[in-house]
Amino acid sequence: MDKIEHIGIAVNNLEEANATYKKLLGTAAYKQEEVESEGVKTSFFKIGESKIELLGATREDSPIAKFLKKKGEGIHHIAFAVSDIEQKIKELEADGFEVLNKTPKKGADNKRVAFLHPKSSHGVLVEICQEIKK
Repeated sequence: MDKIEHIGIAVNNLEEANATYKKLLGTAAYKQEEVESEGVKTSFFKIGESKIELLGATREDSPIAKFLKKKGEGIHHIAFAVSDIEQKIKELEADGFEVLNKTPKKGADNKRVAFLHPKSSHGVLVEICQEIKK
């Protein structure tokens, strides 16, 4: 793992959360993006070298909507940047982690992503992500 890339926070109302985090961090979101395939709209805030990603559901059957219904608002995942996501998936599987996405998928913020099941990492949903080279 190269670094903590971002912390994902599930929220009920993205616009309200954007206002809250703008006040908290002293800066506005630098980017909003919808990932239609996942039923989520995201806002990204840069703080130092790290980012906060706010996640709001766009439909009731999305993973974020299900998370919010089950657990309420709060930390959804921690994302780590990697330089070779396919290789990292192989290494993590070999080390006994349950990888939810054997093939990386397109995520927000120009990233390819894969997730580890929380039961593999003491209750924390872990995302690994790699920047898509342009």
